[in-house]
Amino acid sequence: MKKDLKQTRREAVKALAIGSLALSNLNALASTPSLKKKQVLKGNINHSVCQWTFGKVPLEELCIAVKKMGITAIDLLSPKEWPVIQKHGLSCSMCYIPGKVSLTDGFAGKEFHESLVKDYEEGIPLVAKAGYKNLICFSGNRRGMDDETGLQHCVEGLKKILPLAEKNNVVLVMELLNSKVDHKDYMCDHTAWGVELCKRLGSENFKLLYDIYHMQVDEGNVIANIRAHHQYIAHYHTAGVPGRHELDEQQELYYPAIMKAIADTGFKGYVAQEFIPTGKTEAERFKALEQAVQVCDV
Repeated sequence: MKKDLKQTRREAVKALAIGSLALSNLNALASTPSLKKKQVLKGNINHSVCQWTFGKVPLEELCIAVKKMGITAIDLLSPKEWPVIQKHGLSCSMCYIPGKVSLTDGFAGKEFHESLVKDYEEGIPLVAKAGYKNLICFSGNRRGMDDETGLQHCVEGLKKILPLAEKNNVVLVMELLNSKVDHKDYMCDHTAWGVELCKRLGSENFKLLYDIYHMQVDEGNVIANIRAHHQYIAHYHTAGVPGRHELDEQQELYYPAIMKAIADTGFKGYVAQEFIPTGKTEAERFKALEQAVQVCDV
């Protein structure tokens, strides 16, 4: 059965997120010393957060909480959700469009091109009209294809919608995902493959979403790859390795150094937290998010 982006990403947190956050709990969280007032950040990194990792928290309440942390945008929202964040003065740092768009059935599969082109032709103008810039897309799974065949198929499909993206100043952003642990058989699972696709398309309106967690799992060498290929990267995601949890001392990546490397490239886009919080309460999970922002605020 096909699953849309939101359904797929939320599967990982169904076991963790039980019940919704009551407004009284949010008020209690906001009254704690760390969140009494909006955090003042350094301004070298533009901070965002992926909604799906707090999937049981109503979007309205998530907006209130993240603004106090200095987060200015929320990732992976559809058009129907944009009015909520706009009301709170937040941006959508990575848009997605509902329809047949999925992580598995992507541009590497020619059989999906017709429906994908239709969905993106409808979605690109919506992103532009809302004043947003980044629209996510996926290679999908290999299904027995080699790298070259997958590249050729992606170029063929993406070229059908790139002129519309260029006309609307929207950037199509393909996410790099690991195929070892989380997304078996995914095609765009190495930086080099994604960079080659960018080069073949030759457009500033197609770039990569460099997920630090996923690329550490599949290939490592994170900082060197960021420095070498930053011109092809429009967006970053974070999470701890192993486990995809908090950016704490239990995981192997040193995020301050990674964030400094990103900032040193002159990157002006967003870095979105996409770790799965392990706290038992919403207050604990929000505290972990606040701490992750501080870790990444170099």
